[in-house]
Amino acid sequence: MKEKLKSSIREKEIQLSKLKEHIDKSEVCSDLYNRMLIEKAVLKKELDNLQNRSIVNRIKHLLPKREKLICDYFKG
Repeated sequence: MKEKLKSSIREKEIQLSKLKEHIDKSEVCSDLYNRMLIEKAVLKKELDNLQNRSIVNRIKHLLPKREKLICDYFKG
């Protein structure tokens, strides 16, 4: 699964590099470039999620999350 995601990301990067030359010439190319950029970001996020599926991370998602207090943002 990881290899499939990695190869898909590589394909998107190649396609993006080819489209980058044409984004100024056509609105369709610009839209396609933006769509592919989003697809690449989604694939990267899926890959990150697969790599972070350790037991500790699985347990963290099951625990109740406490609300953040304003003082949490100022801890140094």
